[in-house]
Formats: sequence, C-alpha cells, structure tokens
Amino acid sequence: QLIYSIKGADLYHAHCAPCHGAGGKGDGPMVSVMRKKMPDLTVLAKNNGGQFPAAKVRKTIIGEDVVASHGSRDMPIWGPIFHQVEDDRDRGNLRIENLVKFLESIQQ
Repeated sequence: QLIYSIKGADLYHAHCAPCHGAGGKGDGPMVSVMRKKMPDLTVLAKNNGGQFPAAKVRKTIIGEDVVASHGSRDMPIWGPIFHQVEDDRDRGNLRIENLVKFLESIQQ
C-alpha cells in the first residue's frame, strides 16, 4: 500500500523493509519466499570504495539500472509509483531523493 509520506525513513519502512529488513541487512520477513538473496544495504558504500553510490542507488530505485544479462528484475520499479501518489502534485523525485539519503544514512 502506498503512503503519502515523503520522508525517506517512512518510505523505506513501508516499501523496502519487507524484503530488505528493518535495518537494511537483507533480512526482511519476505526473504523466505524470494528467489534471490537480498543485499545488505548497509554496506553499499563499503563495497564501493568507501563512497556511497547515490547515482546507482537512485537508478536502481527508479528502474533505470536493470542489466538484461542479469535476468528479470525482481525488485519493484518504484520511480513511476512514487510519482503517482498524489492527484494534485508530483512529489516522486522528492520521495526518491529522500529514500536515497536515508539509505546513505544507514551505511556502516
């Protein structure tokens, strides 16, 4: 269910935590039914030479970073969904940026 909040933490807990876990470790309640192992989102910077890969994270969230050779995309493409929450204005980009900032904030 979509939420009206534009806060990164709220968006994460409503839309991402079921698979990625409350703390981003890849241990959400849905992992038992997933085909692939969920990544640990708290080590994105560590795995990228100490720099948080904001552009790559943003592209993954909005659905631009899908590599055909990796097979189908299991994660929902949130970009278009985040743009359709309100009837009167588009806060999709703000939601995406706030979610990216939240993910940066949980790096180890």
